[in-house]
Amino acid sequence: MQTKKKLVLVAVPAAACVAALGAGAPAAHAADSWSYQATLAAVSPNTPSGAASGHLMLTINGDQATVSETVSGLASKLPTDKATLASLGIPAAFAGAPFPHVQHIHINGNDMCPTASADTNHDGVISTVEGQPAYGKIGTTLSTKGTTGASAAATVTVAPGGGSFTYKRTFTMNQATLSAIKNNKAVVVVHGLNPANAPKAALTSPNSLGVTLPGASKKLAMIGTAPALCGRLVSSQMNTMPSGGVQTGGGGTSGIQDQGLFYGAGGLLLGAGAVLVVRRRFGKQH
Repeated sequence: MQTKKKLVLVAVPAAACVAALGAGAPAAHAADSWSYQATLAAVSPNTPSGAASGHLMLTINGDQATVSETVSGLASKLPTDKATLASLGIPAAFAGAPFPHVQHIHINGNDMCPTASADTNHDGVISTVEGQPAYGKIGTTLSTKGTTGASAAATVTVAPGGGSFTYKRTFTMNQATLSAIKNNKAVVVVHGLNPANAPKAALTSPNSLGVTLPGASKKLAMIGTAPALCGRLVSSQMNTMPSGGVQTGGGGTSGIQDQGLFYGAGGLLLGAGAVLVVRRRFGKQH
C-alpha cells in the first residue's frame, strides 16, 4: 500500500505539469502533422525557362494529405481546326478540349529535377524515362478523383486540364510516398508539353512509356507524357498558398473538364510531317 501511495503522489503533480505546459500548445494530433511545398519550374529544354510555373502546398496529418496547387503557362487547349486534329489523331468532336496534364509525386530518385544532361539520346527533349533517375518512380498520382495510386498515372480523364488551373484535394496517401516525403526523397512533376514551344522531337518521337491511344496506329508522341514542370518537396512553415501567386480561374479544380477523348490513356499524337503546320495553327488559335 505504501508503494501505491508514492506512485499516486508523484503522478498527480506530473500530470498537472503536463497540463500546464500544454495549455497554449497545438492539439495533440499536431505531432503527426507536417507541411511541405514545391516551387514548380520549367523543365528545360522541354519547357522554355519562365514560360510556365506553379506552386504546390502539401499538408500531411497522419495518412491524410491535402494538396493545394496553382499552375500557369502550360498547354491550354487542343486545336480547333479539323486538319490539325486529324494530324493528331483526335476526333473533330473534341476540338478545343482542355489539354490534360497528368501529375505525380515521384519518389526515391535523386531528389532533384532533371537538367539538360538527362537528355541521354541528345534529341533535344527529356523523356519521362530519361527524367526518372532524377525524380524517381511514381509514388502518388495527383488525380482529381478516384485512386491516387500509380495505376492512374496516365489516366488523363482524371488529370487537371488547361494552361492555368488550380488543384485541391484531400486523400489518403500511401506509406511509400509518406516515407519518401519525410526522408526528402519526393519530387512533384507535371507532364504534358505546349505544342507552341515544345522541342521538335517531342512532336515527332513516340513516348518512352509505350502508350498508344485506343484506335491509334502510332504510339503517343512525347508531347503528351514528357515532364513540363518540376519541383522538390521541401519542409515548409507555411500552411497557405503565398499571395501574388499564379493567376487561375475559380474553384478547387479550375480548368479541369471532361477529357473522355483520351479514354484515360494519353495525350497528343503528331505525325512527323505535321510539326510546322501544327505549330502555326496552334499559335493562331492562342
